[in-house]
Amino acid sequence: MVVPKKRTSISKKRIRKNIWKRKVYWAAVKVFSLAKSLSTGNSKSFFVRQINNQTLDLKPAPLNKI
Repeated sequence: MVVPKKRTSISKKRIRKNIWKRKVYWAAVKVFSLAKSLSTGNSKSFFVRQINNQTLDLKPAPLNKI
């Protein structure tokens, strides 16, 4: 059976945890920014169809082909 030879140091654990936290933080910032742009109507990445002030569906904008 495979077992680690040495214990992972506390500093190594902190480094790994902080890397994960940083990734989560930036993902949350992007999501919040997208939600904010959708709520204000300034979104350039989604088309929102509205009828009688009701939102029907949300579609991503088509990608431009190069």
